[in-house]
Amino acid sequence: MLNEMTEFKFTLPHGLVGDNETICRQGIMRLATARDEIKVQNDLRVKENPAYGVLVYLSLVITQLGNISNLTPKLLENLSVLDLAYLREFYNHINQHREAHISLQCPHCQQQLKVELVLAGES
Repeated sequence: MLNEMTEFKFTLPHGLVGDNETICRQGIMRLATARDEIKVQNDLRVKENPAYGVLVYLSLVITQLGNISNLTPKLLENLSVLDLAYLREFYNHINQHREAHISLQCPHCQQQLKVELVLAGES
């Protein structure tokens, strides 16, 4: 069951080859947690090669990709460069750049408005 507050659906441009040679493009990614950060920092593969961290992160936060529900960094090594770039952007979007809106009432016409909240330091 998809939790609309912490899980987000995505579709990969190319897809990952899964069981029975099926192309897995539809997936679900959850928001990252502090525990995920700790796991990545403590992972020996990341200590040896910091660039590997993105695959460890993604294996932790992608809860479903096609018929695959237990993604590993090793499996994600088979992603195309385009799919990897897409997942990095998607991860950043849902974890760092989510839009925040607040409801306001115009003091002049009393119309209800939904205004995007821009946090300090964002452009």
